[in-house]
Amino acid sequence: MNGDEVMPGFLYGEDLSPNAIERARQASGGYIDLTSSNPTHQGLLFPEDVLRAASGEYWSNRRYDPDPRGLRSARTAIAQYYAERMPALSLNADQIVVTASTSEAYSLLFALLTDPGDNVLAPAITYPLFEYLAMAHHIELRPYALDERRGWRIDPASLRLQADERTRAVLVVSPHNPTGAVLASRVPVLRALDLPIICDEVFAAFPYRAATVPPVGALYPELPVFHLNGISKMFALPDLKLGWIALNDAAHDRFGERLEVLNDTFLSANTLTQTMLPAIFEHGRAFTAAMHERVRQSLDMAIALLSGCDVVRVHAPDGGYYLFPEIVGWNDEEALTLHLLKHGVLVHPGYFYGYEQGAHVVISCLVEPSQLRVGIERLVAALSAWVSARDSSS
Repeated sequence: MNGDEVMPGFLYGEDLSPNAIERARQASGGYIDLTSSNPTHQGLLFPEDVLRAASGEYWSNRRYDPDPRGLRSARTAIAQYYAERMPALSLNADQIVVTASTSEAYSLLFALLTDPGDNVLAPAITYPLFEYLAMAHHIELRPYALDERRGWRIDPASLRLQADERTRAVLVVSPHNPTGAVLASRVPVLRALDLPIICDEVFAAFPYRAATVPPVGALYPELPVFHLNGISKMFALPDLKLGWIALNDAAHDRFGERLEVLNDTFLSANTLTQTMLPAIFEHGRAFTAAMHERVRQSLDMAIALLSGCDVVRVHAPDGGYYLFPEIVGWNDEEALTLHLLKHGVLVHPGYFYGYEQGAHVVISCLVEPSQLRVGIERLVAALSAWVSARDSSS
């Protein structure tokens, strides 16, 4: 870019009008929403007594002493969490940077690692947030494929092909949203590329088929790995807005000081939630375990119901709380989604996540279990009626 060129503004020229599915949703009534991932809408409320007790220390000793990496007590609690993971990842408090959210953490890392015109490799099936953050930083997201036949594992050839001299990092989501794939072992191509890894692990507290979700920094100690997580998913506390970046030794040695300067520029994380964090970790484990068990039972139930429909191919995820089933016989995901909405159930089509091979839908199993059951039953009934109508007309 030369001095006479003008960089378009964020989302400049983007069509932000409601799409056909959103217009139909707004005009509909009485549907069951199988897209909801907001725990506070689904009866998952972190214990009030724990929050009240945890906040007491702040109100009785209120004082603002900002630390560019976050309060040491909060960072120590986060480091202890990684020491208890399987396998353990040994970190000290200085290897943690507290942020207001994982979205902010992404933004900080894009600012840290890239310049405008650089690129980051990201899974082809991608939560839309990443695209907006990349546009805001004027960088390119280059999609690498996930192999559906191998349980949505990273496609090494695709990852290698997408990298070039302007590639600055690889984005990994484990458990992946929405496929649920967990990066549980080393992928040789990641080591060969020798790039920093940004690992989004916000669903790590919810293994399903996988026994555990390993911290990627423990799998790749020789590479700079930034782990992104927070209390929104783990403790069902999206309203308290606290996230973090955990740097393994290689990431801390190369980037720790510069990341501290970036975080110090904003100091977005509020002191109240940081003060509460040690107590949330200490007293919130039983709540997270109960939420994990509810999600597990919901996934069991949803998979059993979906497996009874001939045109649905559903695979058990390694982790997370989403299902990403394929609907056989449809070639238009928008038409499929509108068909299901007419029958009283809302799902997201796969193309919302950038995947346009076959017809897939995204279902959140965080939905309240009785509502989830009725919603899945409606979905199966709608698809079965479609099959009967198709067969009778042929």
